[in-house]
This record gives sequence, structure tokens and C-alpha cells, in this order.
Amino acid sequence: MQPVSTDTSPAATDAQTSIPLLLAALMLVMFLAALDQTIVSTALPTIVSDLGGLRWLSWVVTAYLLASTVVVPLYGKFGDQFGRKRVLQVAIVLFLLGSALCGAAQDMAQLIAFRTLQGLGGGGLMVVAMAAIGDVIPPAERGRYQGLFGGVFGLATVVGPLIGAFLVEQLSWHWIFYINLPLGLLALLVIGSVFRPHVALVRHTVDYIGAFFLTVALAALVLITSLGGSLLAWQSLDMLCLSLFALIGLVGFVLEQRRAVEPIMPLHLFRHRTFVLAGLIGFIVGVSLFGAVTFLPLYMQVVKNATPTSAGLQMLPLMGGLLVVSAITGRLISRWGRYRVFPILGTLLQVIALGLLSRLELDTPMALMNLYMGLLGAGLGMVMQVLILAVQNSVELRHMGVATSGATLFRSIGGAIGVSLFGALFSQSLLGGLDSDFAASAGGAASLSPAAVHALPTALQHSYLQAFSGAMHGVFLLAGVITSVAFALSWLLREVPLRKATQA
Repeated sequence: MQPVSTDTSPAATDAQTSIPLLLAALMLVMFLAALDQTIVSTALPTIVSDLGGLRWLSWVVTAYLLASTVVVPLYGKFGDQFGRKRVLQVAIVLFLLGSALCGAAQDMAQLIAFRTLQGLGGGGLMVVAMAAIGDVIPPAERGRYQGLFGGVFGLATVVGPLIGAFLVEQLSWHWIFYINLPLGLLALLVIGSVFRPHVALVRHTVDYIGAFFLTVALAALVLITSLGGSLLAWQSLDMLCLSLFALIGLVGFVLEQRRAVEPIMPLHLFRHRTFVLAGLIGFIVGVSLFGAVTFLPLYMQVVKNATPTSAGLQMLPLMGGLLVVSAITGRLISRWGRYRVFPILGTLLQVIALGLLSRLELDTPMALMNLYMGLLGAGLGMVMQVLILAVQNSVELRHMGVATSGATLFRSIGGAIGVSLFGALFSQSLLGGLDSDFAASAGGAASLSPAAVHALPTALQHSYLQAFSGAMHGVFLLAGVITSVAFALSWLLREVPLRKATQA
């Protein structure tokens, strides 16, 4: 049963007058969700020195990533069933509660548990905020707004490590989590006051069995990509069990969706050309985005001897390119009513930029690096939110939440797999490029900090930096090859005329 349009109601009229305020609150929600994926990374050494528990270090990141990924499709469905305003408010409250508890954590076990709670809310912030735009803005006008949302996502992803480094240096690591509280409360207040969706709710049933199988499958997949090759050997019994759980969860989910009265993710969406193509392209974009954001600051700290804060500042060309081009792309889509050309141009720019980044040397000028990063940011800005717009415009209104969450889920999984894949490739290439006696002379080569690298004797330091640069070449070259597949897929997208109203 479809939601009923009520666009002529007084509530809808009030919502129209409050749209700028509502969109600002939704962008703030998006910023917080994306920020917490990366803000912790630069604070991890400080957190470990304060709380201990070095062997559980990676779980501070993995716990949030795991929790936020597995709930994405559930939030999409719950938003369709119970109303996006109510579901978004629940997600914000969970996120803020988790943030407050993380800031007050007394040991590593508490921090990991509270990061999981924070992730359960954070996973809903991004997907419900994007779907909420579809409740108040018709697709023909949505391009310029989603361009801004894409810029906000990219901004948060890139400046996260920079903000984290600043807060740790000026205050303490606790403020990485406390900073969410005033911003989140402001967004919660505005959304509660002005968000009035243009739909009336109807009774629904919840597919709890499908939710269970999907959670098992996604949890196992995220753990495989996060822990494989680092904490767990690929051939280990633990990895075999995780793979088995992922397969059981996936098969159980598909079988349940075929018989459920109201499936969490209707299988007919996977026969929908735009949905499938947007998911695949988004998956690849997630791989290249998170891969670049992970390794470019590392290159600047190790090769250019930058501090964590200055390395974050040197990512500004990527952030600026993404933010500016995303906003311009959105406005052009709203003016022209066409979007297909932008994923084609965007993925092409990404391939070119990643190819140029694969040629970085020890003496590459920063001006040239800035050009490459700006080009990569421009390519990302043409793709990320355009894919969400294409999906929302081509599906029925009653499936907009699950379609949006599905497209977001593919990008999140792509990011998790990209970081894991590139991390394993980089470590193997680095060790393979070093002299056989290097480890005996310098200790654990793969785990040297930037400061330790620059404290090495001149000969050893030069040897390490040459191997490091060679390993970076392989990472960006592989990212470029993978992104070329997205470029080929983008040609298969169809141009669907943008709808003029929020009703499907």
C-alpha cells in the first residue's frame, strides 16, 4: 500500500517555508555521520596510550564500521514503514548517547562497546537523511540539494583526520566524541520542529527474520574485509567460519525476501537496471574514495615529513574539488534535467587522477600533487550524489528508503573492502621492495611510524622511502584499474526524466 500524497495540506506548505532550515539540519546530520568514520584515526595512538589495550586498537574503528553498515538497509525499510522523521530522531538519539558514552569511556572494552552503540545510530543518520530529501524535494529540483549533500559527505570524510588531530593536540581525545553533542542536539531540535514529510503513514509488518539474516551476512562480510590479512590470516579457521556465516546469512536473506509479506529489500529492485548499476558504480567509488583518503595522508607524513594536522590540511584540494564540483553538478542537473553525463565524466576523471597519483615519486612537487588530488575530488563530486538521485528518481516512492539505503550500503561495503584490499597490497609490496637485511637493521618495517622512518640512518631511510613509494604506485594503479570498470558501467545508465513532484 503506497503512502498518500498530501502536498496541498497546511503541513506541506509550512514545510516548504522551512526547507532551507531543514536542509541545513539534514546536512549537519550527514556531516556527523561521515565525520565519525574517519575522525578517530589520528587519535588512536593517544587513545591507546591513555586506555591501554593495543591489541584491540583496530576494533575502535571496526566496531563503528560494523554496526553502522549492518543497520543501513534496516533504517531504509523502517523509514518507509514508520516514517523517516521518527526513525531519524531515534537514530540521532542513539548516535548522541553513544558519543557521550565514548567520551566517558574508562577502558578499551567500554570504548569499543560504546562505539558499537554510536554506529547503530550513525548508520541511520546518513541513509535516512538522504531519503528524507525525497520526502520534501521533487527529483527535478533535488539535484542542486543533493550536490550540496555530496559535498558535505566528502568534506567530512576528508577533514575527519584533520579535526581529530586538532582536537587531540588542543584538548583531548574525549572531545572527538563530545563535539557531536551540541551539533546533534541542534539538528534534533530543528528536525523535530520543521520536518513534515508529504506522506501519510499506513500500517506495515516488519520482516524480523530477514533483518536477522541480513545482519549476520553483513556483519560477517565487514569482519572479513576488516580483519582479513591483518589480525586474522586469510587461511585461518576463523576466516573460514566468517565466510560460512556470510554465505548462510546471504542465502537465508534471499530465501526470506522471496516469501516475506513486506521484504526489507525487495528482490525486484535487483532487476531494476538503474538500481543495480548505481550500486555497482557506488561500490567501486567507495573503494577508490576510502583508498585515497587512507593512503594520501600516509604518503605526506612518511615521504613529505608532514605532521598529522598538516597532512590533513594538504588534503584540501581533494576536499575542495569534491565540494565545489558536487555543488555545481547539482545545480546543472536541476537546470538541464539530465544527469547521465556526470557519472561518465566523473569516473573518467577518477581514472585519470588515480593514474597520475600512481606516478608519485619522492620528489614530486606539492603543486603537482594538489592538481592530482583536485582532479580526483572533482571526479568524485560528479558521481556520488548523482547516483542517489538517479536511484530515487527511478523507483516507486514507497521503495525510496530501501533503494537509497541499498545504494548507500554498496558504497559502504566498497569502502571497507577497499581499505582492506589496499592495506594488504601495500604491506606486501612494501616488504617485497625492501632489502632482505632491512628488517634486521630497522625492526618491524611494516609498522614503522613516520617519526621512526625519519629517525633512520640516511641509507636505510632512503631504501625505505623508495620501497614505500613503489608500494604506493601499486595501490593507486589498482584503484585506477578498478575505477575504469565503473567508467564502463556508467555508459549503461539510462537517462530517466526527472519527476516534477515528490509523489511517485
